[in-house]
Amino acid sequence: MTRISGIEIPSEKRIEASLPYIYGVGPTLAKKIIKDCNLDADKRTKSLSEDEINKLQKELEKYKTEGDLRREIQSNIKRLQEIGTYRGSRHSKNLPARGQRTRVNARTKRGKRVTIGTSRKEVVAKMGTEESSK
Repeated sequence: MTRISGIEIPSEKRIEASLPYIYGVGPTLAKKIIKDCNLDADKRTKSLSEDEINKLQKELEKYKTEGDLRREIQSNIKRLQEIGTYRGSRHSKNLPARGQRTRVNARTKRGKRVTIGTSRKEVVAKMGTEESSK
């Protein structure tokens, strides 16, 4: 495992495939970084020299990644909640914020299904016995 920007990335994979292991770096940004560093995208991570690793780290410092990016996203969500926007309230309630339906779906955001049994027969039976005792 090679360490770039404090993150262990796989050694056996191509640079292009191993850079997206860093939070905030996707396939497109990985290609752009490799192009800016004048590296071969097909080169394996383990075969990078110290100089090439330093080039990659310098290039990655230009972008928000890992902790900085996570912190910024959290602060954006917190700001939305504080100013009382609709999106902020949806985040607070752990519901989808982008207009998706929630009546039957949104299981990922809402969490595991909680069954609420109606037990109507029991309620009717209790009401029937209470009324007859009056």
